[in-house]
Amino acid sequence: MSKVRITETILRDAHQSQAATRMRLDEMLPVSKQLNDAGFWALECWGGATFDSCMRYLDEDPWIRLRKLREAMPDARLQMLLRGQNLLGYKHYADDVVDEFVKKSIENGINIIRVFDALNDPRNLKQAMESTKKYGGHLQAAFSYTTSPVHTREYFVNLAKELESMGADSICIKDMSGLLLPYEAYELIKEMKAVINVPIELHTHNTAGVGDLTLLKGIEAGVDIVDTALSPLGSGTSQPATEPLVKTLEGTPYDTGLDLAKLNEIAQHFRKVADRLKADGFLDPKVLAVDVNALMYQVPGGMLSNLISQLKKANASDRLQEVLEEVPRVREDFGYPPLVTPTSQIVGTQAVLNVLTGERYKMLPNESKGLLRGEYGRLPGEVNPDVQKLALTDGAELITCRPADKIEPELEMYREKVKSMNLYEKEEDALSYALFPQVAETYLASRRYLRYRIERAD
Repeated sequence: MSKVRITETILRDAHQSQAATRMRLDEMLPVSKQLNDAGFWALECWGGATFDSCMRYLDEDPWIRLRKLREAMPDARLQMLLRGQNLLGYKHYADDVVDEFVKKSIENGINIIRVFDALNDPRNLKQAMESTKKYGGHLQAAFSYTTSPVHTREYFVNLAKELESMGADSICIKDMSGLLLPYEAYELIKEMKAVINVPIELHTHNTAGVGDLTLLKGIEAGVDIVDTALSPLGSGTSQPATEPLVKTLEGTPYDTGLDLAKLNEIAQHFRKVADRLKADGFLDPKVLAVDVNALMYQVPGGMLSNLISQLKKANASDRLQEVLEEVPRVREDFGYPPLVTPTSQIVGTQAVLNVLTGERYKMLPNESKGLLRGEYGRLPGEVNPDVQKLALTDGAELITCRPADKIEPELEMYREKVKSMNLYEKEEDALSYALFPQVAETYLASRRYLRYRIERAD
């Protein structure tokens, strides 16, 4: 038994999960000194959807956000979430882009990079993992937890051993849908601790109402670090709340050593931020409700919102139950991919189309074809051969190698493209454009225009 360390997520996953990633930098900086001094193992503050949202909705440069947070919290370990070969986008990038992105992330202030892949294909993690080690970052390799006939406890233990052998400094169980049940967490972590020598971190969401219990059983099994979110944006679709867990462990062998009074001071600030997010319509109280769909159909909160939105646009909101029942069938046909970005969107959209057209796979979007062809990596289970044939028409071939091996170096192309638009000021601008071309072009152009106006006014 040893004291449990906490990674605080309020600067990233908490507001991504509850409030569409709309927290601004000016809402983070006022309590940066307190966060810096609080004693957390790490502060997750970058990556995930924050990069896109900064430019698309908040008129912020994500790189400047990171630098400002680094300056304001010089002693804290800053952590980011990275989707392996997808980086923070929705497709695979060439190795040179992945390498440069990791390099710049660390140069701008990131200490810990949590690397994961939607399909748990280690080949899709290889470059990001190697680059993190090369540039001196703490490499946390994560696996996406899910349940299926393929995803047994033995599967995850073996996967963790492989990730450790690839150089991971720590391993994260990434339970993005809140599916990991308390007693299963206990057994899984016990088995992992028996064969894994690096620290193990447990990340879950309270979407299905079991997150607090899952963390507690994980702690009893010997997990080293857990992810929580301060109470103003904790629980529900977010991580379990920080303060109740800290108090629960106080005076036990697992005592976190964190000061509840100091945490409450920080929470008071974020209550005002939460109030602003509610007033602006980004924080819906529904995100705090227990969602049994996550347990029954493995549909995480964000995916459920997308399904409801798609059906609403098609004037078919009354068919949600049919779609929820179709999701597991599509997932089985597709080889049991974990439901996390981008596979959750692909499986969800296919389920909606199957229901609305009245004929399964009458319509097969390009994203579904790509997943079935192996463009996203190796699918965990056996794919329905009849469905896969539909994706291999028009001379398309099944990809069996690492998908990124088919991508030529492209960093220089992105760099030259940004320079040709007269938008290049720093290397990070080329990376922003590589990940989100249209969004970055609009943001970088507006930045140039604002600077021009300021210069004219002077």
